[in-house]
Amino acid sequence: MDEQRFAWNEMTVGVCYYPEHWDESLWANDLDRMLANGITVIRIAEFAWSIFERTEGEFSFDLFDRFLSLCAEKGMKVIFGTPTATPPAWLTQKYPEVLNATQSGVLMRHGLRRHYNYNSPVYRQKTCVIVEELAKHYATHPSIIGWQIDNEFNCEVNDFYSQADHDAFRVFLQKRYGTLDALNAAWGTVFWSQTYTEWDQIHVPRPTPNGSINPHLHLDYIRFVSESAISFCGLQADILRKYLRPGVFITTNGMFGHLDNHRMTDEQLDVYTYDSYPNFAFLLERAGKLDQLRDRWSSKSLTEVRSICPHFGIMEQQGGPGSWYNRMETPTPRPGQLRLWAMQSVAHGADYISFFRWRTCTFGTEIYWHGLLNYDNRDNRRLREVAGFAADLKKLQPLCGAQMDAGFAIVRDYDNVWDAEIDTLHRAIHNQSENAIFEASQLYHTPCDMLYLRANTTLQDLAPYKALFMPHASILTQDRVRLLEEYVQQGGTLVVGCRTGYKDECGRCVMDPMPGLLQPLTATDVADFTFTSPAEPVPCAAWDGETFEMPVYNDVLTPLDGAKVLARFTGSYYAGEAALTEHAYGKGRVLHLGGTFTVENTRRILAHLELLEPMRTLVEAPESIELVMRKKDGRRWLFALNYNSFPVSIQLKKPLVSLLTGKESTGNFELAPYGVDVWKVE
Repeated sequence: MDEQRFAWNEMTVGVCYYPEHWDESLWANDLDRMLANGITVIRIAEFAWSIFERTEGEFSFDLFDRFLSLCAEKGMKVIFGTPTATPPAWLTQKYPEVLNATQSGVLMRHGLRRHYNYNSPVYRQKTCVIVEELAKHYATHPSIIGWQIDNEFNCEVNDFYSQADHDAFRVFLQKRYGTLDALNAAWGTVFWSQTYTEWDQIHVPRPTPNGSINPHLHLDYIRFVSESAISFCGLQADILRKYLRPGVFITTNGMFGHLDNHRMTDEQLDVYTYDSYPNFAFLLERAGKLDQLRDRWSSKSLTEVRSICPHFGIMEQQGGPGSWYNRMETPTPRPGQLRLWAMQSVAHGADYISFFRWRTCTFGTEIYWHGLLNYDNRDNRRLREVAGFAADLKKLQPLCGAQMDAGFAIVRDYDNVWDAEIDTLHRAIHNQSENAIFEASQLYHTPCDMLYLRANTTLQDLAPYKALFMPHASILTQDRVRLLEEYVQQGGTLVVGCRTGYKDECGRCVMDPMPGLLQPLTATDVADFTFTSPAEPVPCAAWDGETFEMPVYNDVLTPLDGAKVLARFTGSYYAGEAALTEHAYGKGRVLHLGGTFTVENTRRILAHLELLEPMRTLVEAPESIELVMRKKDGRRWLFALNYNSFPVSIQLKKPLVSLLTGKESTGNFELAPYGVDVWKVE
């Protein structure tokens, strides 16, 4: 796995600021107040194309020159954004081919943001012009410490259907397959007479009678969208690198779908930043899609960000209620929640926290997307809370660059992530299991990482984990299986679930018994399988007198030589058959669960693997408290985060000194509502 090229050496607080939105008379006071409240970095300019190039080819830098001069005078550091997420009206009117389109080919018009497509030759050329002009003008400015490319790649939309995308998709496929014969074989186009005889016959997905398309085309289309975004990011990164002085970093903010964020970071960026809005959990809860974890689900996203970039930053940390004038509607963060959510990011590996935004805009689509300050521009409790967080963060300076301490990892790869998006069967089991495993890790205080298998992943990346959970890798490749085999051989534990190993890299089903390429490791055979029937009770499995549910989908396992049955089904027509097996392999072992993962069967498996609650000798806490450990150079620090609106007691089992208060505590310790503490662990 590639090493990141930049990491913060100081815990830092920032904020997003838009000088073009405010009268110039406010600038100096804004900067003074930021600095007085511990904010030392601002992000600017990522939506300001029309300020720099009001008409084609005529550039003006006056406004931002004046603002950056003021930043230099005040000592404020700056992250400068390239403005390509919002092409100006003159560009989209004169060159409508730069616009994205609906699947039916209707152009998405000017009036929001991210209305362009990555593959338009005109847009790529105009992007090169504006980025080059900005880089030439600002690259040596002493206040600028970093550059953000674009803003939130694949946000708003992550599907692209312009004519340029049809054209570029064919080029992508020619590079991938070489010949039409190879493509036809990979996509199984003999089915329903879809065989292609000319490259021009191939398109990105278009409307069909019931919306379905060839699933193998669909999978390659998502790969193409990712390739397009990475290429567009690289187009800008290459220009910036020609001009930047040493130590100035390049980043972008995310994380969104149809994008290999790992590859983009490795190839184009120095460091990765994420936009964290834990309050979105309440929107999902209203839609019936979340349970008790609520804003703790942001920890799952932060876990994935950490897999992209171990020492990452937060470019947008929630600073107030977030709503557009026509959608979302989230509540105002309660007193303590801004600090809690920022500390959540720090606990999971962020060394830079930038709040969105300084002051709520009084016009435009985001008039209800509040910043730290309200329209009235007065100091308020949110700003005071951020100031307190900034003071706390200085006390956590020893943690800068520290890693999360996790005993196991959830294994992912982009082939299976994207396949689960387009395959409803795969999606149903994937979502059930990934969420359950993460929820169990949270409720039972067993922190986990997320690990993506990629072309450059090595045994060294896998070896630190005592166990890897790879719930439902429908798509397996020889290279990934070989790596997993090495991991188990040297003593690791691999845990897999139902519907493993029945597809190849193109998403075509293979004619091997499940779990396919993994069968030598699992020593199991799957000859029968089913969605659980709504006409029957939810199937269960019994393990040493303990019974747990096996919902959604069941594989009936047949153990082969060397496999030990740990649990058996207790219901349906396959009652008594193997539901969970264990196979010793080399110095390690492989567990095969013939179903989806739940909170309870995950807890039972973690206990069996002796991984459950690794911090229990230090602290005992109820399920509603998140416990996280960061480590660095042989030192460790314990975070306890209370997501409740009421105080919660935990038990410290040995004397620990708080980095935040300097006080030593042992025994009963009360965390305030939305409270956080951090202790040094000897």
